[in-house]
Amino acid sequence: MCKEKLPVLAEDELKAVVSTEDAPVNILIEGDNYHALSVLNYTHKGRVDVIYIDPPFNTGNQSWKYNNDYVEKDDQWKHSKWLSFMDKRLRLAKRLLAPKGVLICAIDHNEQEGLGLLLQELFPSKEITCVTIVHNPRGIQGKNFAYCHEYAYFVYPPGDSIGRKQRQEEDKEFMNLRNWGGASRRRDGKSLFYPIYFKKGKLIKIGEVPQDSFHPKKAYLESKDGVVEIWPIDNKGIERKWRYSRASLAELTEDLRLASVGGALQVQLLKDEDRYKTVWIDTKYDANAYGTQLVRELIGKEFPFPKSLYTVKECLNAVALHNKNATVLDFFAGSGTTGHAVLEMNRADEGERRFILCTNNEGNICTEICHPRIKKVIQQLTKEARGEAGSGRPGGLKYFRTDFVEATPTDKNKKRLVDKSTEMLCLKEDCFDEVKRTVDYAIFRNEQGKHLGIVYEDDGIESFKREVKRLSRQTVVYVFSLDESAREEEFEDVRLLVDLKPIPAVILNVYKRIFK
Repeated sequence: MCKEKLPVLAEDELKAVVSTEDAPVNILIEGDNYHALSVLNYTHKGRVDVIYIDPPFNTGNQSWKYNNDYVEKDDQWKHSKWLSFMDKRLRLAKRLLAPKGVLICAIDHNEQEGLGLLLQELFPSKEITCVTIVHNPRGIQGKNFAYCHEYAYFVYPPGDSIGRKQRQEEDKEFMNLRNWGGASRRRDGKSLFYPIYFKKGKLIKIGEVPQDSFHPKKAYLESKDGVVEIWPIDNKGIERKWRYSRASLAELTEDLRLASVGGALQVQLLKDEDRYKTVWIDTKYDANAYGTQLVRELIGKEFPFPKSLYTVKECLNAVALHNKNATVLDFFAGSGTTGHAVLEMNRADEGERRFILCTNNEGNICTEICHPRIKKVIQQLTKEARGEAGSGRPGGLKYFRTDFVEATPTDKNKKRLVDKSTEMLCLKEDCFDEVKRTVDYAIFRNEQGKHLGIVYEDDGIESFKREVKRLSRQTVVYVFSLDESAREEEFEDVRLLVDLKPIPAVILNVYKRIFK
């Protein structure tokens, strides 16, 4: 289809969801994800921080189509068709990832091995880890084994890309700040031998490193005013060392405490984070309780095999917890679990992460499941945010459908592409608030003060320039041109206020690369 027509976006304003003022704008695109990814290759190339996808599993139960036909269980090419289907979409998605971006792909045993090989081929410079998640403790009953797990592939840049698992308050653990075992003596790290002072269980200061000739008489001493001076000396009187230098420990003061262990005082450090393991077992990953039932409770409808909200949230926490402005894409959005998870993350830490969801509307998935779910969650969180200080801003929602224009490069088709490019340009520049619109030009802005201008007709250039002068704001301007010039000579008198780009050339050049 893309050899004959070019995809664009058309907004359905009636399905927009308004949230709190100045809140981030989230996106839902209804349409085939290949077409949606093509549009995003223009609007979001290199700008997506996390891609989480839960593609249709190749079970042979008519859950997905290839070339408009369901792939039957006994189709001898079913694995090849599934990999071809994924290959085309992953190649488009790869272009969207930011330099430090991460791809997460859920899968079951039917295609786990093949997907792993495909990911190695597509991402040769990335690290790839396959995590096992127990999502159905009861197991899927059938012949031989009862499968109770599925997988999630994490594809990430080499280095420290995966965060630490955050512990709940009731699960927090503490460890002895004093080192022990091999290479734990004072001589093994002289700068790590110093006193720490507490009073009434509260840390009051970190002492200085003494001269090598100084040797404390005891592990801890209490003064008359109740100040306890503690040294890293074990119960046998051996001088050891703390785990951290004075400078490093000064940044961890909120995580220190004084505890009594076996009748002796011990300085302890909070273990609030753990490395994620490669097997995840927890009742919160149950896809029935926190997927199927959750969707039913939210919108009163059934959806087959939604992910547990907490499975998706945990995956996103592992790679985007500390990036509060992350852009998260899911182009197999289904019931909208990824969008729901992002909203919950923002609620927890007042982040401003955004999501882009793409799904087709087969079986009315988008209009009757995904959109109502996201709308309900945004409305609930918006009400909460208005009623409670510090609840975060859930963000609003823009709803688009994929549309098409003829691909034949005639002047008429180029003009039609420009006329239908408004939504794409607003999405690319993140400017959705209309300032002024005529038949010849339009101006939009966002809450940060950025301005976007679109000139559809030559006749609109002069009046558009007058408006730019009146606004006196730096403006990104897309100008209709049949070639790759942006009519720079006609904007000479406002050149300090405009950043000119030719349309449709900037769009056509992207489509030429991906549809070649």
